[in-house]
Order: sequence, then C-alpha cells, then structure tokens
Amino acid sequence: MEQQLQTGKQRQQQLERQSQALQTELDDLRGQLIALADQARSQEEALARLEETLTALEAEERERSSTLDAERQQIATLLGALQRLARIPPEAALARPDSPVDTLRSALLLRDAVPALRARADALAQALTGLADTRGKLVDQRAKALAARVALAAKQGEMNRLIARREELSRQTEEERLQVSQRMGELSGQATDLRQLMERVEAERRAAAEAAAKREAERREAERKEAERRLAEQREAERRLAARKEAERKEAERKLAELRAAEQKAAEQKAAEEKRARDEAAKEAAREQALASRAAPAGRDADGRSTAGGMTLPVGGKLTTRFGETDRFGVTSRGVTVQARAGAAVVAPRGGTIVFAGPFKGYGLILIVEHGNGYHSLIAGLGRIDTAVGRKVVGGEPLAVMPADGDPDLYFELRRNGQPINPQRGFGAPEGKGQG
Repeated sequence: MEQQLQTGKQRQQQLERQSQALQTELDDLRGQLIALADQARSQEEALARLEETLTALEAEERERSSTLDAERQQIATLLGALQRLARIPPEAALARPDSPVDTLRSALLLRDAVPALRARADALAQALTGLADTRGKLVDQRAKALAARVALAAKQGEMNRLIARREELSRQTEEERLQVSQRMGELSGQATDLRQLMERVEAERRAAAEAAAKREAERREAERKEAERRLAEQREAERRLAARKEAERKEAERKLAELRAAEQKAAEQKAAEEKRARDEAAKEAAREQALASRAAPAGRDADGRSTAGGMTLPVGGKLTTRFGETDRFGVTSRGVTVQARAGAAVVAPRGGTIVFAGPFKGYGLILIVEHGNGYHSLIAGLGRIDTAVGRKVVGGEPLAVMPADGDPDLYFELRRNGQPINPQRGFGAPEGKGQG
C-alpha cells in the first residue's frame, strides 16, 4: 500500500513538473507571438507611411506633368513663331509695316528665349524621370512589405496551432494528474486492510487487461473486415477487367470475321470478273477464228483483203520488208512494211480496243490496238485517222486511210507481252526473236 501510494505521489509530482514545463513553454510561445505582432504592426505603419508618400509623389507627378504640358505649349508657340519668321525672305521683311529694328528685336528675343525654355523642359523631364524611379522603388518596398505581412500571417497561424496543441497536452496532463490524485484518495479510503486492497487492485488489473484485450480484438476484427473489403474490391476489379478483355476479344473476333468475309467476297468478285473477262476473250477469239476461217489460202481473204499467215494485214499491197529483214535504213525490222496505194483504207487486223491514236515523234500518225491476251498492234505511216481512243473495233473494220499521194508505205508491228513477234505467223504463234 505504501509503495503504491508512493508511486502515485511520484506520478503526481511528475505530472506537476510536466505541467509547469508546458506552461513555461506556452509562456515563451506567447511572448514570441507578442513580439511578432509588434513587428507586424511596425511593418503596417511603415507601409502606411510609404503609401502616403507614394500618394503625395503621384500628386506631385501630376502637377509637374501639367506644368510641363503648359510650358511645352508655350515652347511650341514660340517655335512656330520662329519658323514663320525664318520663312520670311529679307525683301519681304523690309516691306512689313513694322520697323526693321522692331523685327530684329523680336527675332533676338525669340532666339534668347528658346534655350531657356529648353533648359526648363529638360529639368522638368529629369525631375519626372527621378519621380518615376522613386515611385518604382516605393512599389518594390510595398511588395516587400506585403510579402513580409503574408509570411508574418503564416507564422502567426503556425504559432496558433502550436499553442492549441500545447493547451491540449496541458489539459490532458492536468486531467491525468487529477485522476491519479482522486484514485489515490479512493484507494486510501476504501482499503480497510491489505487483503481488501490487493483484491481491489487485482480486480482492476484484470478489468484493465480485459478491456485492453477487448480493444485489441475489436482492432483485429476491424482490420479483418477491412482486408475482406479490399479483397472483394480487388476481385470485383479483376472480374470487370476480365469481362472487358473478353468483350474486346469477341469484338476483335467479330471484326476479323467481317474482314475475312469482306476479303472472301472481294476474292469471289475478282474471280467472277476474271472468269467474265476470260469468257469475253474466248468469245472474241471464237468470233475472230470464225472470221479467219473464211480467209482465202492464196494470200487474200474471202473479201479480197491481203493476209499474212492467215491474219488480215491492215492494208493491201506489196510486202516490201518482212519481219527480221534489214529495212532501207539499215535497221533490223521488228514488223512488216507494205507498199500500198495512195488513199487506201487501213483496217483492223483483229478485234480489240484503240489505246492510242495520233502523231508520235518521227512516226507520223500511228494507231495502237489492244487485242487481249497480251497482244498489241502498232500501225504507222497513216494519212488520216478515222477512229478514237477507247473505241472497240472488230477485225477488218476501217480505222484510217493512207496518204493521198505517191506510193505510201505502211508499217505494221505485232507485239505480245511487250515483245515484237512475226506478224506473218499470226496470233497464237510462238514469239519471234525481235527487238523490244
């Protein structure tokens, strides 16, 4: 009992010392706050004086500016008079009603007045510049004072928070000290003997331990519930992420299926177009074959047109240069040359489409006919062209006429896949060894 009472007294003394220390610290903080408040008041007074000075200087600046404007007007008037006087020629000055002496005296007065007025204007301008500099310095000082006031307010706020904290600690310490004192009195009054006192102390210890255990259990239960809540949120986020990924995957599969369907449709359309082109080419070849079956074996067809290897030549006449022979220019011929009659009609050697019709470099008027399956006919040496680019023609259809004078030559060249072949072997024959 004595040991517990002694321990309570020591705790009570310790709390009193802590309370005194806190009170001392609180008094120091309050003293600092009073000093800072004095500094703030001094700065505010200095700032007020600066603002009064600035107001006076601004008024002085406006007054001096007005004075300067008035004197500037006077200077402008005098300068105008000097300019007008300077523009008067000497002979005109002699004819003025004023005497020459008065005119000379006026000029001398104006000349003497100008430097003095200029000096006054310069002095006022310098004073105005100095006033502007002073005003800039005052503005800087005002900014510094404002910054100091803001810093002082922040410091005051911090000091107020510290004071509140110290007051709270002091209040708690005082409450604990009172509770210890009250508890010691209760123990001393209630304990009739050592056993009763020990039982009470042990009961309170167990109650305190149970209360601590209960608080710990409540804390752990709260932590467990918080962990379960976070785990549930994480699982929900994972579920949403998985659902979003699954939706994105299905969307990607849908787009891929649409792309493949579009590609398949395009391939089917392309195959259909190729088949249609092959069918049209086959029909054209059959029609040309039917026309060629009527060709006469003796170098002329059923209509009397000149042929070569079963193919209708563009014009009738004498074959002067064959494929692979040297022409009159000493160059190996990549086609055939036919000497025709003047004004003779030029026909299509086979059905096709006109892809070029007109003059070309040194060849004169030429025609290029596309027959399909890589075949092209080049006809040169024409006098007039009676067809146009893009027009479809059939074999034997008139396309142009030869020149109207002399014995003109027609040059006919047959190409397959860009390479010249022997026209005398006709379409479908193996390629010749011409020059590209």
